[in-house]
Amino acid sequence: MELTGFSWSVLLAAMGVGVVHTVLGPDHYLPFLMIGRARGWSRTRTVSVATTCGLAHVLSSVALGSIGVLLGVTVGRMEQMEGGRGSLAAWALVAFGVAYGLWGIRRAVRLKRGMAAHTHHGHFHLHSHGDRPHDHGPTVSGRGPTFWALLIVFILGPCEPLIPLFMLPASRGQWGLAVLASAVFGAVTLISMAVLTLLGLAGLEHVRFGRLERWSHALAGAVIAASGLCIVTLGL
Repeated sequence: MELTGFSWSVLLAAMGVGVVHTVLGPDHYLPFLMIGRARGWSRTRTVSVATTCGLAHVLSSVALGSIGVLLGVTVGRMEQMEGGRGSLAAWALVAFGVAYGLWGIRRAVRLKRGMAAHTHHGHFHLHSHGDRPHDHGPTVSGRGPTFWALLIVFILGPCEPLIPLFMLPASRGQWGLAVLASAVFGAVTLISMAVLTLLGLAGLEHVRFGRLERWSHALAGAVIAASGLCIVTLGL
């Protein structure tokens, strides 16, 4: 494939838009930071979950854009469809945050009463440690219900900026450029998500909640719900 001036313009736009889109979207890193911190995930696991969700995020828009081109849907119409899908995904993130936060409150209350929450091979149960509240720490796998819930939200969530970058060359029959632009956008997005997540984790390592540590899951849910509301209200 020969790279013309138009091709370079599309690829450079894909790089720039990928970075800005990720940095300005708190849903691209805050959910992973908060849940990773609350559940005690390692840096590797947290970044792995973030990039997996990010990949699903990009691929879902590429798939929809491909269908749109094949059906002759205009870029404007496709962007409208992606906008509607974006609202659905944002509200799904809010719902997930609220549900997770309520679970976190329930867990914190039970820990206060001397009950410790445990997860073994995906099965959640509680047991008592006498008069002393005792928490063995989060042991939930990165492939548990929390991971799948986040993955579904990100599959629903569109990459609106990617649509014109993909559909414009594809509509001209330049499918190679469309795929390359999507790959560049996706790679930049995933790298940006990984970097922002690592930077956030490095900062959170210095935060100590002390006795409030048992409320970390509730706080994570609140932050996730707030990030979803930011998407809804600000259209990020």
